[in-house]
Amino acid sequence: MSPVFSSFRSWVLAASCLVALAGCAGSVSPQIQRLPERVELNSVPFYRGEMHQGAPQSLAALLTLQGTVITPGLLEKPLHLPGGEAGLQQNMSTLAREYGLLVYPLDAKLPALLEQVAAGYPVLVRYIDGSAFWAAPRYGILAGYNRQKQTVLLRAGMNRRQLMSFSAFESAFQSAGGWAVLVQRPTQLPANVDSQRWLKGAADLGGAGQEQAAARATKALGAAH
Repeated sequence: MSPVFSSFRSWVLAASCLVALAGCAGSVSPQIQRLPERVELNSVPFYRGEMHQGAPQSLAALLTLQGTVITPGLLEKPLHLPGGEAGLQQNMSTLAREYGLLVYPLDAKLPALLEQVAAGYPVLVRYIDGSAFWAAPRYGILAGYNRQKQTVLLRAGMNRRQLMSFSAFESAFQSAGGWAVLVQRPTQLPANVDSQRWLKGAADLGGAGQEQAAARATKALGAAH
């Protein structure tokens, strides 16, 4: 093989690799490209259980993270389980407020979710789990991501580190309605906080009988602006 042909082939291979890498990078939105390459929130607790126990598992983990002594089993009755699956989103939010925590809804877009994870905040999500033959909505905690590999990391079911591709997670997340929230202390402002959304969360907290917590949330927002 001539040196010229060998050099040309090497150049072609190198160019092909660069094109492939550029294609991978281009498939990630600019908002995600600006985030740290890899984040994993190791401090987020994990309660192992079957997938249908995802709601009390996930909420218990977030309550524990905020300093509440709780187990998933203690949340089943106030979440009206079994039997109350249709109202879980509302019931989980209501219960979180009863513990003095502010529920902050997120936009149903992957960059919005990963932005909060990058800021150190785990995200409570609802997504579809299963196959083409059988699938059901589940709850889990988005606790990490890898931008280069384009994967998210969930605390869900029996898996402390369940990995899903960006595309698979987005599809499962959107198919379940695109529901995602933060469960925050009243003084714990989200990244790029939406003031009206935070104040609405504070009002809901006050409506749940947590007036002092609501006042702290309002004060925290005022101090940040």
